[in-house]
Amino acid sequence: MRRQVRHPDLVRKHHERSELEAALRAAVAGDVDFGITARALMTMDASNYRRVPVGVVAPRDADDVAAVLSVCRARGVPVVARGGGTSIAGQATGTGVVLDLTRHLRSVVSVDREARTAVVQPGLVLDRLRDAVRPYGLTFGPDPSTHSRCTLGGMIGNNACGAHSVAWGTTADNVLSLDVRTYGGEALLLGRDWQGAPAGLRELIDRNLALVRTGYPAGLPRRISGYALDALLPERGGDVARLLCGSEGTLGVVTEATVRLVPLPASPVLAVLGYADESAAADAAAGLLPYRPLTVEGMAADLVRGVSGLPRGGAWLFVETDGEAAARELVRAADALDASVVVDAADQRALWRIREDAAGTATRMPGGAEAWPGWEDCAVPPARLGAYLREFRALLAEHGLRGTPYGHFGDGCIHVRIDFDLYSGAGVGRFREFSEAVADLVVAHGGSLSGEHGDGQARAELLPKMYGSELVSLFGQVKDVWDPDGGLNPGMLVRPLPLDEGLRFKALPVLGREVARCVGVAKCRVEGPTSGPGVMCPSYRATGEEQHSTRGRARLLHEMALGEVITDGWRSEEVKEALDLCLSCKGCRSDCPVGVDMASYKAQFLDRHYAGRRRPWSHVTMGRLPEWLRLFGPALNLARLFPSRFAGVAPERDLPRVASRTFVSWFGTRLETASDVWLWPDTFTNHLAPRVGRSAVRVLEAAGVRVGLPPGRVCCGLTYVSTGQLDRAREAMGRTLDVMEPRLGHPVVVLEPSCAATLRTDLPELLPDDPRARELASSVRTFAEALEEFAPAWEPPRLDHPVAGQTHCHQHAVLGDGPDRRLRERMGLVGELSGGCCGLAGNFGFEPGHYEVSVACAEDQLLPAIRAADDNALILADGFSCRTQLDSLAGRQGRHMAEVLAEAMREQ
Repeated sequence: MRRQVRHPDLVRKHHERSELEAALRAAVAGDVDFGITARALMTMDASNYRRVPVGVVAPRDADDVAAVLSVCRARGVPVVARGGGTSIAGQATGTGVVLDLTRHLRSVVSVDREARTAVVQPGLVLDRLRDAVRPYGLTFGPDPSTHSRCTLGGMIGNNACGAHSVAWGTTADNVLSLDVRTYGGEALLLGRDWQGAPAGLRELIDRNLALVRTGYPAGLPRRISGYALDALLPERGGDVARLLCGSEGTLGVVTEATVRLVPLPASPVLAVLGYADESAAADAAAGLLPYRPLTVEGMAADLVRGVSGLPRGGAWLFVETDGEAAARELVRAADALDASVVVDAADQRALWRIREDAAGTATRMPGGAEAWPGWEDCAVPPARLGAYLREFRALLAEHGLRGTPYGHFGDGCIHVRIDFDLYSGAGVGRFREFSEAVADLVVAHGGSLSGEHGDGQARAELLPKMYGSELVSLFGQVKDVWDPDGGLNPGMLVRPLPLDEGLRFKALPVLGREVARCVGVAKCRVEGPTSGPGVMCPSYRATGEEQHSTRGRARLLHEMALGEVITDGWRSEEVKEALDLCLSCKGCRSDCPVGVDMASYKAQFLDRHYAGRRRPWSHVTMGRLPEWLRLFGPALNLARLFPSRFAGVAPERDLPRVASRTFVSWFGTRLETASDVWLWPDTFTNHLAPRVGRSAVRVLEAAGVRVGLPPGRVCCGLTYVSTGQLDRAREAMGRTLDVMEPRLGHPVVVLEPSCAATLRTDLPELLPDDPRARELASSVRTFAEALEEFAPAWEPPRLDHPVAGQTHCHQHAVLGDGPDRRLRERMGLVGELSGGCCGLAGNFGFEPGHYEVSVACAEDQLLPAIRAADDNALILADGFSCRTQLDSLAGRQGRHMAEVLAEAMREQ
């Protein structure tokens, strides 16, 4: 008689946990971590659910996986395999030991170009496989929107699909064989003709052939729910590997996979078809399939709100074809209200980004209400989609709910986030009632409860509605053949936990609801440089550690608010350590699909963490920089003669030199002159780079814009905010508002992007009850915005010169760079600026212990872009930190756009 898995509470006892940890450390070569941070990071995936693990193991190889399973089996401890943690039904969480397969098991083992196959490890991120095989003109067909961070193991576990499934099918359609370890210790190589089947499986299926043949709905390309037992039918080739796809880690742990590759389209072209409404688009989708498109994706206006450049209509189909001729033929055949054919690759990427971000974008209703998964993943026969959506919208209204459907219309698969109230008992009750009602609706249309994301805990309880009790009972018997101890991912898919149990919002205080907006789609976990101007998340790309991603930090703050795993509240050292490497770049504010603002959370945490306690010396020196510069000015240059530790600065850094004359002093008597704009004398421009201020005045006046300076001391509070000294920040902001009050509504030109972003965002957020804060925030203009708005007819000097550099991270995240791009075009400045963060980020790169990460962030995009530029290229860097980092690490002088313009004017 084998040992059954024990209730998770038993293994939470300290001595049992310690004994388990010791046994695992002795048995595996990989990483074993039972610490608070490791456990807190793994409590959630991208679903509504939360389960606290005992510990986390990152195995180095298949033998390590087997050793973990052996140790846990001997003690009755459950095991769940986890990839990128982007699962939406709860199946990547567990109460026992979590196997983190992304740390070591992440390689492309081999590629066979002729056979069009690849052997991969389960922790390999999909985009890394696609990068590896692209030189051969090949790709892996399934491509979920999380392709930049989801793993092959996770895709196999969920039988992931993606936008191209109308052409290339699901993951199961592209898996040839699987190396698997079972909880019982068997090493199996799974394939067709019953290869690798555990003892008793074939006999069980043979006894139930009639049930398996008749129990599954027909005409459904996206049937992901339940076990794919029909893959074992004789007429299907007895494909055991296909059975494992979509089993959510409940049958075995994949340690290696042989997958099929497909040719890349020679010339992908995107046809965007506009329809009057969502139902019309859904009704049209199935009719496009005979034209053999690569994608048929649909979304309506309530999802793409604010997006321009789409054809006329209230809903759209994104249809990709191989070649422009095929796209135009499809457009002619489609009964669309309007259409466009997009050939340019960059324009296609911009449009696809709308679709890929939908999983996050859909989590916010118009007006800001939150929306959640839970019923985001059904599929019906494509011909039934329009009828289903009309009834689904009616069902939402009947239950007083809102959602924004979108998804794979060509496959009949719909994703939707719904504004469930998951914080209150009544709201959770409505969540259950709606789930049961919509399950009936899906089944009535011949559909599947899951069309891509799996059943997990979210939908498995409702599987009897779809399959009937007899087939669901057979699922349980199959589970028992593979895993008689019930040790692999218990509570998921088979004998599931109730769909309303273990919700991550339960008992979450109001304070924690802001971080709960992180839904775990993990766009912040992209490895290596981002494509395009993206910023998020530089510290994760530098370290590769989950705790240094936006999602990881949000999870730790969530656990801090709950107080179960992290029990020290605002004094938590685990949270402080994770936030320590946050550069406050604000990239997540714009790049995160749900707008998580980790810079703000960090400031709030530091403010409370150090309340009544001694702060780091760097908070006193750099955090209060405006005070020291005002009091001592150039005398601070004497500090350069002393060891850096006296200034709270990393030993690898040199202190910036304070200018002998401030910008305000240079401006002199013009303080009281009439003006069209106020030029903001920020701390960096005023004391450290007054040449930027002088240049801006000359350019603006040459353009016919009269410039004045505020008649008093002003400060945006940036350095106080970034070091979490929020009371001092509010004081500085209050004094500033007093100075500016008589002039509120007058445009304010801010040269330093970080200061402009602080005035735009932090000022009204920290002083929400002061209407002056919102008025000043709305008055802020960047240098390029001011020229475009107040001197539209002015012609800047034409340089026709190459440029390189970086769009400041705060400009990207908060301010936007459209006017800057247009100004560069008018000047003939050729070349794209890189994305990312410079890594210095104000005080961050100066603080002790941050130098290596600071350099790694610069090496992500900025420094490679500078090295690749022409030797005579102009290096643009509007931020003082960016220019300082470039001077230190690249030996190149970066210049503010105002400086470039002023110099060009002198040479005319």
